[in-house]
Order: sequence, then structure tokens, then C-alpha cells
Amino acid sequence: MAAVTIRNIPEETHRALKQRAASHGNSTEAEIRIIIEEAVRPASRLKLGTFLTELGRKNGPLELQPRDQSPGEPAEFE
Repeated sequence: MAAVTIRNIPEETHRALKQRAASHGNSTEAEIRIIIEEAVRPASRLKLGTFLTELGRKNGPLELQPRDQSPGEPAEFE
């Protein structure tokens, strides 16, 4: 798992992080992980699988045509 070092955090910010972590029963490090995870991967994000399922339900099943199996014409380079 990757590790990140954050330098030059204002003392007030660090104190607020520690207080927030304590109020949630977490370590400061765990609280920072939670904050970052929620910021970059919000629960409300669009998930591709869910989107495709909803799209299929909305538009109905697809009717696929069989693929043309005949050989293609060779390319000409002149």
C-alpha cells in the first residue's frame, strides 16, 4: 500500500484533525485516510456497472446481428 507524507500543515489544521479524529474514535492517521477516501471516491459517484444496468433496463434488450464472417478484401498500397 502506498504511503504519503504531508508537510507544512498549519498547526490549527493539525489540531482540528486531531479533534475530529477523537470525536469519531479514530487515530489522526485513520481520520485523514477517511477524509481523503471520501474526497476522491464519494459514495454518490457514478459507478459504471450500475449505469449500464440502468441503461439496459431503460432501453430494453439489444438485438445483436450476427457478425459478417466473410473475409475482407486485401489492402492495396499504390
